[in-house]
Amino acid sequence: MINEIFHSVSQNENGMRLDKVLCLLKDVVSRSHAQKLLKSGYVLINGKPVSLPAKKVCVGEEIKLSISTKKSSIIIPEKGDLNVIYEDSDLIVVNKPPGIVVHPSGGHQNGTLVNFLMYHCKDLSGIGGVLRPGIVHRIDKDTSGLIVVAKNNKSHLNLSEQFRKHVVKRQYKALVWGVPNSKFGQVNASLGRHPIRRKEMAIIKNDYRNQNINFSRGKHAVTHWRILQSFKLASLLACRLETGRTHQIRVHLKSIGHPLIGDPKYGKSSKKDLYLVPTELVKSISSFYRQALHAELLGFKHPTNGQWLEFVSELPKDFHILLHKIQNYKFKS
Repeated sequence: MINEIFHSVSQNENGMRLDKVLCLLKDVVSRSHAQKLLKSGYVLINGKPVSLPAKKVCVGEEIKLSISTKKSSIIIPEKGDLNVIYEDSDLIVVNKPPGIVVHPSGGHQNGTLVNFLMYHCKDLSGIGGVLRPGIVHRIDKDTSGLIVVAKNNKSHLNLSEQFRKHVVKRQYKALVWGVPNSKFGQVNASLGRHPIRRKEMAIIKNDYRNQNINFSRGKHAVTHWRILQSFKLASLLACRLETGRTHQIRVHLKSIGHPLIGDPKYGKSSKKDLYLVPTELVKSISSFYRQALHAELLGFKHPTNGQWLEFVSELPKDFHILLHKIQNYKFKS
């Protein structure tokens, strides 16, 4: 079933980008979602298909949007444990545990953060066939930590713009193999889809364009890091995101020779040093089922009153236990 939405461009919207105007409509909750609808041919202006997100709209133009509402796209609210850090009528900040997917996808229709939020937030915007209601940004399934969700389109647009302009403050704690040569640094390397392993990201270099390698076009990505604690075996880093690309920290840290402990995609580094490590610690490291990455700090301007909000989350139990065991073996450099 197709749900058709009609909208006449108002005087206030005159000259705005088309994708921004679409975000004001029901069921369109992000600019990326709007851009996908445009590319799929679901948007008409005055009866003619339009695909350019940056097109400037004019007052009086008639926009027609078609969105599928097939049953498989309907999200069922589920009761679940939500660690709510902050909530008001515009947004909610949640401390996500590891192992929880943020929103439904092909392999995860139930038990996601969105399913739980829809049960908790009766006023969560974007409900009605959209798989990512309120989702402004994401963190990976097995990454723990803070995430902000918008409750209405106005808040969603504002928060999305803050993320786009890279003014949101985001810091992660990462437990990595080895010890960097310096106390701090940055990785400035564009990211894109790996040409063969399509579920993985890779660093994209300019010289790839002259080779017969089917790399996707890379997106600018910058990660700042500093050492919080160092051990002979590993290091605890604080990583601040300047940009927010898929798997950014995981790929960037691997690129400098210090992949995340437990990372199944990017953390398969040599464990030659483990023969010097007691068996009990080897078992603890080997049984850590996820990447040792935690979104510990999140700061942004409130979308309505402009007040700066900043939240901090403690390390989850599994991460804390692993770090404590490494600390207790006194591997400090």
